[in-house]
Amino acid sequence: MTDAVEKARSLLVAPEVRAASPWGALFAAGLCASAAVLMAGAVILGPGVVSSPAGAAQPFEP
Repeated sequence: MTDAVEKARSLLVAPEVRAASPWGALFAAGLCASAAVLMAGAVILGPGVVSSPAGAAQPFEP
């Protein structure tokens, strides 16, 4: 019985608080930046995207 009480008391001890690391935020920002670059590349180079010459005028249809 006393072993169970000691085990319960050891589980009630508050864990040590560790300071947040800036490396996690830096990694997340880099991941977001690379995802944005990959999505832009998929739009520019992806299938179904048709580009017209820069000087070509698009006629308006009524």
